[in-house]
Amino acid sequence: MRFFKKKNTADTADAASPKKPRKPLVKTLDLYIIRKFLGSYVFSILLLLAIVVMFDINEKLDAMLTAPLKETIFDYFVNFLPYFANQFSPLFTFIAVIFFTSKLADNSEIIAILSSGVSFRRLMVPYLVSAAIIASFSFVLAAYVIPPSNVKRIAYTNKWVSNKKVEYGTNIQMQVAPGVIAYMSRYDNVSKTGFKFSLEQFENKVMKSRLTAQSIKYDTLYRWTVQDYVIRDFKGLRETITRGSKKDTIIEMEPRDFLISKNDQETLTNEQLKTYIDRQKARGVANIKDFEIELEKRYAMTGAAFILTVIGMSLSSRKVKGGMGINIGIGLLLSFSYILFSTVTSSFAVSGYTSPFVAMWIPNVIYTFIAIYLYRRASI
Repeated sequence: MRFFKKKNTADTADAASPKKPRKPLVKTLDLYIIRKFLGSYVFSILLLLAIVVMFDINEKLDAMLTAPLKETIFDYFVNFLPYFANQFSPLFTFIAVIFFTSKLADNSEIIAILSSGVSFRRLMVPYLVSAAIIASFSFVLAAYVIPPSNVKRIAYTNKWVSNKKVEYGTNIQMQVAPGVIAYMSRYDNVSKTGFKFSLEQFENKVMKSRLTAQSIKYDTLYRWTVQDYVIRDFKGLRETITRGSKKDTIIEMEPRDFLISKNDQETLTNEQLKTYIDRQKARGVANIKDFEIELEKRYAMTGAAFILTVIGMSLSSRKVKGGMGINIGIGLLLSFSYILFSTVTSSFAVSGYTSPFVAMWIPNVIYTFIAIYLYRRASI
């Protein structure tokens, strides 16, 4: 009699069934939402930029007809479009979220997703990933790419539209180094020449030397030439006087340190902004609020992408009777109120009521609480 060993059913099943595939790092649903999010973001930018270009051409038509077409296209529009798009990146992000999420909700796709066992918190993950991509891209543009291009854009508008560049200054006084004070009665940036110049050096509040000159001319990189100068050196009660007609010297100041034009802060990268702010603070210059606000604004806009994404998703994830028009209307109202609030708080910093850091982050803090409230309300 033959005896056959009974096979273990579990072993047979394990052998017969194929191995379960590993879960992909990003699920199909995540890729679908990310693709929809970023696609809507790009579409909203292109749509609004087309409208902005038409209005801008209409406003600057006389100047653009006078300027060469090559300069208008490559010096202005090629640099203006990325600048404008990045300035309103939080608005475009918000519109993109409201638009495509309302469409998903209107088609009952979000209801199907939540019914399949996906939690509202898990559904938020691809939204935040998309917001992180947009925020990172916007920050790199604002901090490193757009500032150099703004130089050409602003130069074009100064040349052909309206010259807002500051070309002269009067009664200029600043600390160029610890204990070294420079003064000019007047400076003309066209000729790069200053008049009635003096440079005084102090040590423990005691004057050690004083240079006076009828004129001073800027060359490059701290190189200045003084003309008809007199140098007085003080050693106790003794005074040594040196006279001359012309002398090349190094003075740690540049025309841009005291001739500050509108939007100059937009032409500096993050590192250049930090260096400029630190140097001006060390010199005792107080007129640097716009530069500090610009630096804080670049970081605050990064946080705004996440906040407005959560608000937009929480608002538009539920299907409403009025359709997605109501969601888009509420979304636009909130996004424009955020931009308006940011403008108001930045004026507080300019007036000295708050620091630039507080002014730029107050809207983010307030709208974070709004985002938390709407998120909890939508996830119930």
